[in-house]
Amino acid sequence: MNDRRRAARHRIDRHAKIHCGAGSLPRDCLVTDISDTGVRLHSETFAVPDSFVLMLSGAATDRRECRVVWRLGYEVGAEFTDVFQAGFASRAAAGQSAQQGFGRQNSRRTA
Repeated sequence: MNDRRRAARHRIDRHAKIHCGAGSLPRDCLVTDISDTGVRLHSETFAVPDSFVLMLSGAATDRRECRVVWRLGYEVGAEFTDVFQAGFASRAAAGQSAQQGFGRQNSRRTA
């Protein structure tokens, strides 16, 4: 069977928050897998809206705009609707923020 996905998936089981819009509080969810083009998440505590901002947990929170493309019980599949970020899923799976990138290290000189 051929996999027709546009991008490779990474299993991450990582806590995240869904922000539904101005004036609403972020809600908890679990991201079960991620790719550069979207996510699968699990939420039993509220109905995920059709459009939302996903905030991944980590040292520096990564925010991605999303649109739901499928629903099955408590699971939701959503595509990212903001600017494409190559390597985003790999960094998320490794626990890095988008600002950290691959192999970048902060270089500070001490006097």
